[in-house]
Amino acid sequence: MIYPIVKFGNPVLEKPGAPVTEFDDELKKLVEDMFESMYAAKGVGLAAPQIGISKRLAVIDVTSKEDPAARLVLANPEIIHTEGKQTQSEGCLSIPEFREPLTRANKVMVRAQDVNGKWFEKTGEELLARAFLHETDHLNGKLYISHLSALKRDLMKRKIRKLMRAGEW
Repeated sequence: MIYPIVKFGNPVLEKPGAPVTEFDDELKKLVEDMFESMYAAKGVGLAAPQIGISKRLAVIDVTSKEDPAARLVLANPEIIHTEGKQTQSEGCLSIPEFREPLTRANKVMVRAQDVNGKWFEKTGEELLARAFLHETDHLNGKLYISHLSALKRDLMKRKIRKLMRAGEW
């Protein structure tokens, strides 16, 4: 099932998700639906709050379906180490049509549970590091625009409010 992506302005995006406690068939189905929804939206990561579900759950595939082994499920993730810096254009499925240069760590280690509840650690560099940070932010109720300057963030919010008033958001 492909879920619609929740857009900026929806309160579910601005509150921390609840921990995942049940690692059952329902969770496995949700994870598959999240991958399907992410691929349909042409994203490389998707957090449960982005489909209106306030849980600490995210899926990532920086290969865009090219390598099935690259699919990652992060339940209850924590960033445990970061190093270096990279600046790239970053966007978000919940804030479509907007992209901004953003500096994030270049190498990130995450600790999380897989779809069966087993804990693991994974280190990612470049795009995968960015995805770890971006999706973990979502699970903490933060959007990437919170890392922008107040001026850039306010300009973006103003444009979005204008789109909302026009019924285009």
